Amino acid sequence: MNNNTWQLQDAKSKFSQLVEKAQTEPQFVTKHGNNSVVIISFEDYKEITRQSTDLVTFLRDSPLMGIDLEFSRNKDFPRELEL
Repeated sequence: MNNNTWQLQDAKSKFSQLVEKAQTEPQFVTKHGNNSVVIISFEDYKEITRQSTDLVTFLRDSPLMGIDLEFSRNKDFPRELEL
């Protein structure tokens, strides 16, 4: 087992140790010799999934802010369908 790579059966039997090591660096778990999952700390997870801005702020900061856009709708009737 590499320093941060675990076979699934080792990860299950030494779960507490796996979690402890994941607090400082990502831990990789393999299943049947193939990469399966990565165990990371909760803080790392929050950083990865953190949104940098909310949608309203993103739209306000858009270069298109303040541009007058005209939206028009085609008022033609839809085509007729034979059922």
